[in-house]
Amino acid sequence: MRSLARLLSLLPLLAPALLGMPASAQQAAAPPRKLGQFQSWTAAVHMEAGQKICYAFARASKAEGVVNRPANQVLLTVTHRPQGRDAVALRAGYAYPRNAEVRVQVGSTEFTFYTAGSDAHARDGAASVRAFRSGREVHVRGPGPNNRGAATDTFPLAGFAQAYDAIGRECPVAAPARR
Repeated sequence: MRSLARLLSLLPLLAPALLGMPASAQQAAAPPRKLGQFQSWTAAVHMEAGQKICYAFARASKAEGVVNRPANQVLLTVTHRPQGRDAVALRAGYAYPRNAEVRVQVGSTEFTFYTAGSDAHARDGAASVRAFRSGREVHVRGPGPNNRGAATDTFPLAGFAQAYDAIGRECPVAAPARR
């Protein structure tokens, strides 16, 4: 039981692996390093193929509509990579139906995320981050497994701005190369 609890506690730090890192890269990756805990959000960094990857994540405070899906396994992540910033992804805890869309709402602002397997991704990560910075909660609604019912997840945004700033400091925007 203790080993299961330990594994679940490490789950968020493994979020990059869970959100699409190829198995070969996972094996070569160094373990993640926590940058800080900011209320509901955690900031971390790890190396992937020799490049620094920074990310902030939160667990759902509420996950409803899908049986046997603990809220602490539903993750919302913002990632900075050298080739792109503000990649926003949701790990649902089950596989979405093919070609599904997920509705994400922050206050009165609504976004549609596209899905791939058990992940949903923002089409405009920068717009999502702007909404996260000024919001109180993220509400996510998507189809349940095999289009049975709907899943609704809630993520707190307390500490998001501080976690986002921490990953920005650790992985700053690279200056353009001089000629």
